Amino acid sequence: MSGGQRRSVVLGTGSELPSKIITNHDLEKMVETSDEWITVRTGIKERRILEEGKGNADMAFHAATRALDDANLDATDLDAIIMGTVTADYPFPSSACVLEDMLGARGVFSFDVGAACSGFLNALSVADSFIRLGKIRNALVVGSDALSRLLNWQDRTTCILFGDGAGAVVLGASENGNGILSTKLRTDGSYAKTLYVPAGGSVKPANRKTVERNEHTITMNGKEVFKIAVRSMEDISREALEEAGVSIDEVSLVIPHQANRRIIVALAERLGISMDKVMVNLDKYGNTSAASIPVALDEAKRQGRIQKGNVVLLNAFGAGFAWGAAVIKF
Repeated sequence: MSGGQRRSVVLGTGSELPSKIITNHDLEKMVETSDEWITVRTGIKERRILEEGKGNADMAFHAATRALDDANLDATDLDAIIMGTVTADYPFPSSACVLEDMLGARGVFSFDVGAACSGFLNALSVADSFIRLGKIRNALVVGSDALSRLLNWQDRTTCILFGDGAGAVVLGASENGNGILSTKLRTDGSYAKTLYVPAGGSVKPANRKTVERNEHTITMNGKEVFKIAVRSMEDISREALEEAGVSIDEVSLVIPHQANRRIIVALAERLGISMDKVMVNLDKYGNTSAASIPVALDEAKRQGRIQKGNVVLLNAFGAGFAWGAAVIKF
């Protein structure tokens, strides 16, 4: 291609949410909590749970198929598949490779990116870089997680928060001036054990004792996460906007990671934007980790909240700590 600056444009979006629903009232029967307690503190009313016998790639397949249909492309048109996830189907190979086979894609390269709730933005940034450099033309970027597989259903501080889901976008190369204007990523590993799963890795391999102690489930210091998340998401959003040459007033819609409504409201206040310009769907799905942003993006697009020429700001924060932002002109 020649002419303008080569960018990645969103050609299509898709999402998949499991059919099984666990409401706050269901949780009242499982753990010491209440619908009011959960709603006030998180904004979550229900979440989706992946059925037994199904894996992460099963959700990703449906989201990816819908995104490809939306883009009017076949899997054989893809050059790369990059999946943000921390709940791969197997220790190895990557779920992206499993998805590649399910889609029937051939002659591509596929891999997972592990950045928890920021996984989709990391995967998006990597795919965008490949496209900008001219290494590839079309890429499938997926955010898909089944965090219900990592929950201790007796821990009310974590089991109320998370759900399962998958979202996908198809990126293509373009020089029409639209597309991904900027991406920004950050991590701070000093907070690694503030939000993590203690066992199941090389430090503490699975054994009977680790299972009995529930060390294969999510452990979190919620207050610390909240305190750092809002500030970090604000800062990285402003950096991404500055790099894109866009003011916050020019942003038509903000799509934040759907972790906690109080975090989202606080972020909107710090950015100086109305909640009318913020996409929120965590009441229906809870925190779906890497799937959060692409699911919300797909829903916003289908609801008509994203039109041609609109500038959309994406931002996320998660375990690592890892956080990031992206600015896209549609």
